[in-house]
Amino acid sequence: MTESTARDGEHRTTLLRGGEVHSPADPFATAMVVERGHIAWVGSEGAADAFADGVDEIIDLEGALVTPAFTDAHVHTTSTGLALTGLDLTRARSLAEALVLVRKHSAGHPAGAVVIGHGWDAARWPERRHPSRAELDEASGARPLYLTRIDVHSAVVTTALLDLVPGVAELTGYRPDAPLTGAAHHAVRRAAHAAITPAQREAAQRAALEHAASLGIGTVHECAGPDISDEDDFTALLALARSGSTPRVVGYWAEAVTDAKDARRVRELGAAGAAGDLFVDGSLGSHTACLHAPYADAAHTGAAHLDAAAIAAHVTVCTEAGLQAGFHAIGDAALTAVVEGVRAAAQTLGLARVRAARHRVEHAEMLTPETIAAFAEFALTASVQPAFDEAWGGEEGMYAQRLGAERARTLNPYAALLRAGVPLALGSDSPVTPLDPWGTVRAAAFHRTPEHRISVRAAFTAHTRGGWRATGRDDAGVLVPGAPADYALWRTGELVVQAPDDRVARWSTDPRSGTPGLPDLTPGNELPLCLRTVVSGQTIWTHQM
Repeated sequence: MTESTARDGEHRTTLLRGGEVHSPADPFATAMVVERGHIAWVGSEGAADAFADGVDEIIDLEGALVTPAFTDAHVHTTSTGLALTGLDLTRARSLAEALVLVRKHSAGHPAGAVVIGHGWDAARWPERRHPSRAELDEASGARPLYLTRIDVHSAVVTTALLDLVPGVAELTGYRPDAPLTGAAHHAVRRAAHAAITPAQREAAQRAALEHAASLGIGTVHECAGPDISDEDDFTALLALARSGSTPRVVGYWAEAVTDAKDARRVRELGAAGAAGDLFVDGSLGSHTACLHAPYADAAHTGAAHLDAAAIAAHVTVCTEAGLQAGFHAIGDAALTAVVEGVRAAAQTLGLARVRAARHRVEHAEMLTPETIAAFAEFALTASVQPAFDEAWGGEEGMYAQRLGAERARTLNPYAALLRAGVPLALGSDSPVTPLDPWGTVRAAAFHRTPEHRISVRAAFTAHTRGGWRATGRDDAGVLVPGAPADYALWRTGELVVQAPDDRVARWSTDPRSGTPGLPDLTPGNELPLCLRTVVSGQTIWTHQM
């Protein structure tokens, strides 16, 4: 890829040419002009000649693909950075291997220093059990240690960390030698995170955002809240993103609001909404998602944190304040509570006002035809993570262990959501699953349950434009004149059209359809390599050859 500069200026005008530009404005576009942080023109190579003498910079794409930058609609930035730079157990293949990693990592910390790690998943280990407290005490050298399960809804800890949390044994979710959940988990998390210095926090945030940029992600939705991080972490991240050298960050603060004063405080934090991980329930992996019928491998139905009345109150106050509301809901009972609460708010405020607010639901895994119809009725955005199905779906996966195969097959019904007209926004929930946008699109298109598959184009749109629409913006996430110049350049193979229905795919490749192609994401194929990521016309990441 080569560049030439015609002249310098505060607001540079750039012509990109000689590639493939993914744009609905021109499905055969090979060139694009960027001016003052926005797309100014998209078109053919021949027409690009008319712009060449009037721009500040010309980039020869040398056949590269240009697409809108991705938006990851659900990220925990600091935790992602800590996993990238610290103790990451996501690749541990056994309990024994995880304990070796704990031992090696802890040895690099002073005695008494708090050690934080993430990513253990006993469901994948041959031992089929979590590490005991005694094992962690020994492996950590008696240091305070906090290790979150892969879903971050439970954690195992050492005795030394429990000693830093007086009264923890009396809190809900405490069990002497089992993963901590609920209030006990939140308490030990606060104690562990309190040991992170501002410098360590900034380093973690920078690492996460740089990694996102290297993957062609131009925007992340930070899902923060008092049970997840703290206000200093949240405001520091938003300040870092305003520097202009990182992906933009849209912040959500997951705290229930009961009046206009609460709503103002959320807005004053810099949040786009009182949404994200406002927990209606927990997770399937930790047996804390709230179900209508008991788990297949546990004699209970999980945990409910908000009922329909509390949900209705939150949605009502947020809607009246012009603030986006949202919830974390995974189990079918939790999603029923969300729908009932939103319906009650709509009866108070009117359906049009609730729809216009574009409230959102994170994860939304265990949907039924009735709750899908309600999502469409109330214009609720489903902020979903296809990598969950890739990691835990299938006949032998964790979902089937927790729910039985029949119920597990109903999870993450993306095709049904799209057929009903429910807005989709794709994300990773990083560090629960990795930042990996093309992998996320592939997971949606090649869902383990075939009837839930959607086309690559639909998944790509949900991971680009869908993320912007989830924040109330309809003018972004697409390469058309007037849109923000958030884009990525990719080295990739042949461009194709992939859809679950072969008849659709054949028609889409006909030139008469005007459907621009995308990389071939068939499992086993190499994913595209990001060459450059640009936000508002400013390059935030370039691949070093």
